[in-house]
Amino acid sequence: MLVNTEAIILSALKYGEADLIVRAYTLESGVKTYMLRGILKSKKGKFKASLFQLLTQLEVVASHKDKGTLEYLKEAKVLHTYQSLHTNVLKSSMVMFLAEVLKNAIKEEEPNPALFQYLKFSLNWLDLHDSIANFHLLFLLKFTRYLGFQPDDSQADLPFFNLLDGVFQDINTNEYCVEGANVVLLRQFLSADFDTSQNIKLNQHSRTAFLNMLLLYYELHIEGFRKPKSLAVLNEIFN
Repeated sequence: MLVNTEAIILSALKYGEADLIVRAYTLESGVKTYMLRGILKSKKGKFKASLFQLLTQLEVVASHKDKGTLEYLKEAKVLHTYQSLHTNVLKSSMVMFLAEVLKNAIKEEEPNPALFQYLKFSLNWLDLHDSIANFHLLFLLKFTRYLGFQPDDSQADLPFFNLLDGVFQDINTNEYCVEGANVVLLRQFLSADFDTSQNIKLNQHSRTAFLNMLLLYYELHIEGFRKPKSLAVLNEIFN
């Protein structure tokens, strides 16, 4: 089936000497993986490798068999040109981290327009702003809404947050109940947007601790989710 759709690049892996295997999240068909043959050696080919940088927003025409196999890409063009996402060192490090999280977290080969629009809005915001130290923290927290395990903040005044059940509670009931500084920050981020989240003050230790808590939350709720390898690079950059 021939599909015309928007797509966001999640990964691009070199295969052999000249091929590229590209994984993308598409508006019309969810996660899709494409084999691009000869793209790394041919100067006159249909596609340039630069089209498939991490989190690039494309408009593509693709042939989808929808059988869980590698698909065929017929056309691709940049839908939105970033101003700084791939040239700013801080942002490019964050892009590596976010792309790895998205690749690990999104599995479905089915459309989710609300999630796709959230990703577009978030990436465009990141591209256009300079104060971004807390962006990835709020991004991960808001992302849980589309994955089905958004924290229940109906009792956010209670002292413990249960990572296993995603609720605030008044007593410690298991090893995944957290309290203290991380719970205070969780309350702040739950009521923030990308603009106001940059006003939340964190030092090196508190930012790392809160991020590790969020990643544990993901591990508990997404089967097979792994802590991103790019986390070390991100921590080094922001520390």
